[in-house]
Amino acid sequence: MGGGKAANEYWAAVVRPGKILFEVGGVSEEQAMRALKLASYKLPIPTKTVRRDRIRELTGKSEG
Repeated sequence: MGGGKAANEYWAAVVRPGKILFEVGGVSEEQAMRALKLASYKLPIPTKTVRRDRIRELTGKSEG
């Protein structure tokens, strides 16, 4: 009988449309937008950067 499991080849997660992936604080808005834009190039999905005050407008839901 075998002694264990093989190593994981990859990880996967379900990310539904509208899900917040990253929140940024403690930096200027310009720095945050630039960092998120650079990070978006590394993701295998299309992303959109929005400000907190626009979330309610876009989703029709309240925050939290």
